[in-house]
Amino acid sequence: MSHDLRAPLRTMEGFSSAVMADFSTLLPPEGRRYLERIQASARRMGQLIDDLLAFSRMSRQQMRSQPCDTGSMVREVIAALADDYPMRDHQVSVGSLPACYGDPPLLRQVWANLLSNAFKYTSKKDAPRIEVGWRDDGADQVFFVRDNGAGFDMTYADKLFGVFQRLHTEREYEGTGVGLAIVHRIVERHGGRVWAESIEHQGSTFYFALPREQQP
Repeated sequence: MSHDLRAPLRTMEGFSSAVMADFSTLLPPEGRRYLERIQASARRMGQLIDDLLAFSRMSRQQMRSQPCDTGSMVREVIAALADDYPMRDHQVSVGSLPACYGDPPLLRQVWANLLSNAFKYTSKKDAPRIEVGWRDDGADQVFFVRDNGAGFDMTYADKLFGVFQRLHTEREYEGTGVGLAIVHRIVERHGGRVWAESIEHQGSTFYFALPREQQP
């Protein structure tokens, strides 16, 4: 299905690029804008396909649970994201994080999705701040990512973790609306839960709880 969907997309993007390269001087500005929109839409559809594939794999991928060095995992993700936002001086505070038990690649994806959202939604702040921490909740370890970014209306919080559900327009912040659905799926497979709290225009906190002991 992925291959069948990509074939017409490659055709659209390829021919529109060829027209732009060979005939752009013959086109009025409005015509060039139309071609640019076709190219942008084809690229976005390609990204949607990639994200849907990633989401579908979360259900089939075999889990290999083991002790995970949470602190090292978080620092690696932050270092990678800092390269993606070189013009922004993000102040990131990482508390002392305990080891947890789970599948390392899957949990790294959870941190990558939550932290990339924090970087993205604080990107328009003059003094962006991100905090990573945890708390002991008895049988669970509760980890969180807090930011002072765009925030959202809690009225729509139940939509956050659905596929293609977005609380901000693509013009405001790019994205496909699959990242949090992937987070939810991974945490759920670990026997945990995920939720969020937010105040619009003031920031958000995303939590996920993992059981202390899990079966591989």
